[in-house]
Amino acid sequence: MTATSSPESTARRRRRSRARRTAEAAAKPAAARRAPRPSARASAEGPSRRVLVLGCGALANELQAIVGTGGLEHIDVECLPAKLHNRPALIAPEVRARLDRLARQGRTYEQILLGYGDCGSAGAIDDLCAEFERAHAAGNGPSMTRVPGAHCYEFFATAPRFDEMSEAEPATFYLTDYLARHFDLLVWKGLGIADHPELAELYFGNYRRVVLLTQTPDGSQRARVEACARAGAERLGLPLEIVETGYGDLETTLTSVAAPRRSTVHSELAAPRHNDEHQVPA
Repeated sequence: MTATSSPESTARRRRRSRARRTAEAAAKPAAARRAPRPSARASAEGPSRRVLVLGCGALANELQAIVGTGGLEHIDVECLPAKLHNRPALIAPEVRARLDRLARQGRTYEQILLGYGDCGSAGAIDDLCAEFERAHAAGNGPSMTRVPGAHCYEFFATAPRFDEMSEAEPATFYLTDYLARHFDLLVWKGLGIADHPELAELYFGNYRRVVLLTQTPDGSQRARVEACARAGAERLGLPLEIVETGYGDLETTLTSVAAPRRSTVHSELAAPRHNDEHQVPA
């Protein structure tokens, strides 16, 4: 037979239990006892007030340089593979997919800047930005825009300067620092000229000059880029002109976004890779 507890013994157990809980609470650090749970609003305000720059991998060095030297601590930078320019119709879907993935990870933003021009997407990037802007106006999600310009040549040089160069000589083949550094991979091999030399005349027979739009302010890097551009122009049998652009509208647009905060640059996405496949812009 199991003995039942008396009311007196039950009361003693309850008093001992309360005393034990009190002692355990007293042993906890005061800060831990007093720390309030974060409110949903506070959690939302932190990341949502940050800015995301989601750009082309071909702009990775420039984006890192602008963020790193411009005090733009409010900006997170991510880059999609530059090889998407081989299939520009995929750029907008890949942008959407990356943003969806970031949202699932709990990374929310108040503002998104796309480090793209139109880039041969036939307006699809602008359509995606317009979709986000409509949702933002309705109080749902971040604002999103892109760098102005049809392509990186235009926004590095700025539109007025690029238009002037294009009007002066429409038959110009443009290089950026990135394209010059990877000329052999992206142009000579990428267009199949390495295997079929006769294609050089087909692709470049109507061009009259090569213009390097150079971004880097670093002397040693500039020398390397210019040497690569010069070698590329010689392969094409065309004269080379060098135009210093700096970062142009890419920097202007980046520095116009919200007030500075902490920055995170995702270098594994931002670093250009020599084995990327890239589109050589027309």
